[in-house]
Amino acid sequence: MPRVKRGTTSLKRRRKILRRAKGFRFGRSKKERAAREALLHAGAYALAHRRDKKGDFRRLWQIKINAAVRLASPQGGPLGLSYSRFINLLKQNKIELDRKILADLAEHEPAVFAKIVEAVKT
Repeated sequence: MPRVKRGTTSLKRRRKILRRAKGFRFGRSKKERAAREALLHAGAYALAHRRDKKGDFRRLWQIKINAAVRLASPQGGPLGLSYSRFINLLKQNKIELDRKILADLAEHEPAVFAKIVEAVKT
């Protein structure tokens, strides 16, 4: 049986790991074992933070909506609502706009958002 030399495979694997760890600090970008460990952790953090991003956006939308319902309307009068009261009134009036859409309207189309608030208040 012929002898099999495996140096090229090992080198390829090692180079792939070190290429992915490029930019890491200290030995984590130079040493194979440290780089492999760092990449495992990086992958776990990336997965967790992709999940966290959804909640971060939802919190941002809530802040934008709350600021908009408390501000004065384009016609001059105050809208005079809080975020929780506004969401409750939306549900009571069966207006099914999600927070993402409401936040976008509040930021880019304040006149339309004010009409939604007035529709909810009456």
